[in-house]
Amino acid sequence: MADPTAPPTPPVPLAALLAREDLGLRQLAGPDAQAADTAVQWVHTSEMADPYPYLLGGELLLTAGVHITDPTGAGGSLDAYVARIVAAGGAALGFGVAPVHDTVPPALVAACDHYGLPLLEVPPRTTFSGVARAVWRLMAEARHTELRRVTEAQQGLATAAARPDPVPAVLRQLAARLGGLTVLYGPDGTELQTAGQAPHAARDALRELTGVVRRTAPAAPASAADTAGATHLAAYALGGGHGFALGVATDRRGPGDHTIAGAAVVLLSLLTGEHQGASEAARSAALVRLLVGAPAEETGPLLGSDLWTVVHARGEHTPLAASALAAALGSGLVDPRGDGDAVRLLVPADREITALEGWTLGASAPAPTAGLAAADTKAARALRRAEATRTPLVRQHACGGVADLVDPEEADAHARALLAPLAENEALTDTLRTWLSLHGSWDRTAVALGVHRNTIRQRIARCASLLTTDLNDPDTRMELWFALTRDR
Repeated sequence: MADPTAPPTPPVPLAALLAREDLGLRQLAGPDAQAADTAVQWVHTSEMADPYPYLLGGELLLTAGVHITDPTGAGGSLDAYVARIVAAGGAALGFGVAPVHDTVPPALVAACDHYGLPLLEVPPRTTFSGVARAVWRLMAEARHTELRRVTEAQQGLATAAARPDPVPAVLRQLAARLGGLTVLYGPDGTELQTAGQAPHAARDALRELTGVVRRTAPAAPASAADTAGATHLAAYALGGGHGFALGVATDRRGPGDHTIAGAAVVLLSLLTGEHQGASEAARSAALVRLLVGAPAEETGPLLGSDLWTVVHARGEHTPLAASALAAALGSGLVDPRGDGDAVRLLVPADREITALEGWTLGASAPAPTAGLAAADTKAARALRRAEATRTPLVRQHACGGVADLVDPEEADAHARALLAPLAENEALTDTLRTWLSLHGSWDRTAVALGVHRNTIRQRIARCASLLTTDLNDPDTRMELWFALTRDR
């Protein structure tokens, strides 16, 4: 699996390929590779008269001209051939001299000049595989250089975050690494801290762009990009739900710039999390009132949402990772050490919970503040099920199905009566519930509960004995599952 923190492989400048004396390539037509900054994404070889359907864009297309039966290009055949390559987004055309043609057809040179496609002459001593190998080597070198740049930048940002003035230090370090302007915006769009330089027009455009990521709507993007003339703009929402945003304006955009900016976003999210806005102050007030005994119905509205989703997550267990997870889910209410070694979060119910790489998640159905304790138990069960089934995300749905058709009091009374033999043994009840939820799988239940499979077999046998029932009977399983879902 590719490293998500690594920058993409940079393209190879065509000028760097032409500079390789061992290849002996010579440009015959098209804009000057150095001046035009032409780049090659990959190499493709084709002798088809129309390679358009097989090109993705950015290729150095190599051909020996087998398909060219008339070098004069009578009837516009070569003109159409070059036009199709340009339409497909080809970066350049390499023509191999010998054994089919002694020279590059002049009509092909004229067509490439007409359509602005760089045309390279590949001498007889240079094989197409040698050209491809040279491109891959240049890409590997560029990739190594970019990875080193990203690593050094991340180390520099981490060092800056440890300074006495961490926020301006991180912004200065980011501006120096990217070569441009960095701005920290407050929830109302005010420039709180800046570093570096950019044209005034770019600054105005950057402020407008950050307004996109500072929106409070659930569908608001976490990042956005644009240009202002020749200046590249990028905006990033900082995690924690405080409304802060990072803006970046640079003259160029490198493959690793987004990765470097992402590291700064995580650090700034942690640093700005210490600044409380009105909504955060209300949340603090709600938590204080809960601690001193105020009812949940009174304190719930202060938290800013009527319904909440409780999420239990297990993955890389560090404060930085937990904060990054909270930022990804759009919540500032996170307990890095919740149930066991799981991270526990409260996420507004209108935020979509999605699977995240490196984490296993269990999510409850939306619940009011008064029902968060029950939702927390359901989220913990969903996480155990996710781990047992090796699923990145398991949700506990709000729909009760058939259970909603039964009077709640009668259903609860039936559940208590049916499960009475297990009432004094929480381990047996939890094992039976997990075992039924995993369709009677001994191994998965053992994984979910963290015990040996033989222990599961013994507990289930004990349950069957106490309940004096056949747990292999599907009707019995259905009735028990109904009762267990009422027994929360």
